[in-house]
Amino acid sequence: MAKRGTARALDGVRVLDMTHVQSGPSATQLLAWMGADVVKLEAPTGDITRGQLRDLPDVDSLYFTMLNCNKRSITLNTKTTRGKEILTELIRRSDVMVENFGPGAVDRMGFAWERIQEINPRIVYASIKGFGDGPYTEFKAYEVVAQAMGGSMATTGFADGPPMATGAQIGDSGTGVHAVAGILAALYQREHTGRGQRVNVAMQHAVLNLCRVKIRDQQRLANGPLAEYPSADCPSGGFGDEVPRSGNASGGGQPGWAVKCAPGGPNDYVYVIVQPAGWQPITELLGRPELASDPEWATPEARLPKLGKVFQLIEEWTSTLPKWKVLERLTAHGIPCGPVLSTKEILADASLAADGMVVEVEHPERGTFTTVGSPIKLSDSPTDIDRPPLLGEHNSEIYAGELGLDEKELRQLAMEGVI
Repeated sequence: MAKRGTARALDGVRVLDMTHVQSGPSATQLLAWMGADVVKLEAPTGDITRGQLRDLPDVDSLYFTMLNCNKRSITLNTKTTRGKEILTELIRRSDVMVENFGPGAVDRMGFAWERIQEINPRIVYASIKGFGDGPYTEFKAYEVVAQAMGGSMATTGFADGPPMATGAQIGDSGTGVHAVAGILAALYQREHTGRGQRVNVAMQHAVLNLCRVKIRDQQRLANGPLAEYPSADCPSGGFGDEVPRSGNASGGGQPGWAVKCAPGGPNDYVYVIVQPAGWQPITELLGRPELASDPEWATPEARLPKLGKVFQLIEEWTSTLPKWKVLERLTAHGIPCGPVLSTKEILADASLAADGMVVEVEHPERGTFTTVGSPIKLSDSPTDIDRPPLLGEHNSEIYAGELGLDEKELRQLAMEGVI
């Protein structure tokens, strides 16, 4: 956690974290990084991801450790009478409560929103679900299910291939970021009203929000094919009445593509954007300076119908050079571009480590592991990444030190499986 004495943006905010897997923990971890005291409430068996995708036997998985840094952990069986009483007290003492159980699960525990408001009128209660109200409400949601139903898969991949998922976790962690925005807005409004409120975020909705440019393009289709899509190169235009998969096209006003570099490995690519001002220096790099003044190539309007050929010409040049050399030559002319970085390259990137985005963390059971740091940089609220908690590590600290339970009762509760 942040160094003692260093003020953080959410100091004094207590978050009762009843989340599991990824969408919820990604949200509460961001809140913890911003200074909130996040108390992760787990069943006595623990968050299921502690044991999923383990790389070391009997040690919390990287799946868990990379989503639960800077938190405290307590265990509680909320199905028991005493467990419900303790949960009630935890809700009373919290500013925020976050859960991502299936629809109605918390209500069935006896803690509907109306009951939670009775216990603590100031609490912000955030729920992350797969879908909003409607025919999909009861569907089970996973990362790629949300991508499929939010517009991402239909528009990802190449025109002649199947729908594809993106490697970015836009369904889970993308929804977590949306939840954080809602929680912070509700906390801010509470400063004026004195009341908490309900925050609802659905995974399908979050993915849809991230796919808004594709919804834009669906409406543009009414006026003809979309010239910036590769399908526009096809004799028929390649368009039906739906936005096609765009391959590696930029999808924006400036065309772009991933071009091969030497020696031809799976990630030996550079993504290149061709802006109007960049065309002349590109032609010089290609050894084809005459294309800068050729009316068949000189303007964006002339190049748009043959983008495939444009990037083929560029790739004939880039395929002879390593991607870092291509990057060097393009950036020297102010041409927007970026190398495709593999996960291995990212973990070894000194600049990301220096910027606190690739972080080494000490763990009492697994030793040192690498995780992703906070992408949110606040000038007056620095973030230090602390290790995730062991299961129930803070039971005594919270139940005895804060709720006032004595050691005898704690032992009894442990024997009875309440904690």
